[in-house]
Amino acid sequence: MVSLNKSSLDKGNSIFNKKNFICLLLITVVFILDRISKLEIIDKQINNNVIYVNDFINFELIWNTGIGFGLLSSSSSLIYNLITALIGGIIIFLIYLLVSLKFLDKILFSIIIGGALGNVYDRIVYYAVPDFIDIHYKNFHWFTFNIADIFITVGILLLILKDVLFKHEK
Repeated sequence: MVSLNKSSLDKGNSIFNKKNFICLLLITVVFILDRISKLEIIDKQINNNVIYVNDFINFELIWNTGIGFGLLSSSSSLIYNLITALIGGIIIFLIYLLVSLKFLDKILFSIIIGGALGNVYDRIVYYAVPDFIDIHYKNFHWFTFNIADIFITVGILLLILKDVLFKHEK
């Protein structure tokens, strides 16, 4: 699925290069965009008011103690901390992989890592992730999510799409 760049595995190649700096910058931008959106929604919804945008989207603050889409939500501190540690370990592994990837994969992994860092930051600071984007049609509501979730999902989908479209080149 992920292609390694042979030149980045050579002993003489430094991890302190322009491509990795761009990735660090992208991770930071994604993280900051996520933080700003969450801080704004938390500030605006202190009294748990729903912000009506249109007939298909509202902003309603929900504190998610689980992982994506509220899966594995638990009131147990042990389970919560184990999941948070596992997510942290996955982020560290993705950063390790990022150094040796081809540039397009580096960009896509950076988007995913930036979003994941935004959510893990919330898990550590708030003991929950603020989700607030509520997409719905009449009585059907999709899972509530946040900006970090968008970056993670788009990054993963683009990685899959890239691998499907360029599979014949391998």
